[in-house]
Amino acid sequence: MGKVAAKVKVMPDSPEIDLDALQERLESALPEGAKINGVEREEVAFGLVALYPTVIVPDGAGGTETVEENFTDVEGVESVGVENVGRI
Repeated sequence: MGKVAAKVKVMPDSPEIDLDALQERLESALPEGAKINGVEREEVAFGLVALYPTVIVPDGAGGTETVEENFTDVEGVESVGVENVGRI
């Protein structure tokens, strides 16, 4: 079975949030077999910064769905969306 790389947009719920701590919570929320391969940050507006982790997951049933669900449940996350996906 191959692997898939997904760039995920994670919007924090506040501009005051500690992005380093949020990134650590996201890494802790990964399902088994998934890993983060780098995180980009992009200022969105008025001090709000979005995180863009690239998540590597096994290419199986469900794809990135479990990652999205887990990230949505992380404290401090407003929204989660997959920006792009590709096989590696």
